[in-house]
Amino acid sequence: MAAGESEGMVKLIFDEQSNKLLGAHIIHAEATELIGELSVLKTLGIEGHDLIKTVHAHPTLSESIMEAAAAAYDEAVHV
Repeated sequence: MAAGESEGMVKLIFDEQSNKLLGAHIIHAEATELIGELSVLKTLGIEGHDLIKTVHAHPTLSESIMEAAAAAYDEAVHV
């Protein structure tokens, strides 16, 4: 909704044991705006809970990344 679009999704895949980001799926008209953050997260080997604690401005597209991470751990607020 942040970009005036009501369709789309972000799905993040984390390793069950290490909690590190393994990959992602982004379906949205502005998906290319989100790829950069995910590339950095993957390169740094960030863990899911660290991503959840990272500040994401509201309302922005990047907030969907934080919500997807929270959903992976059954902690999502806006889904």
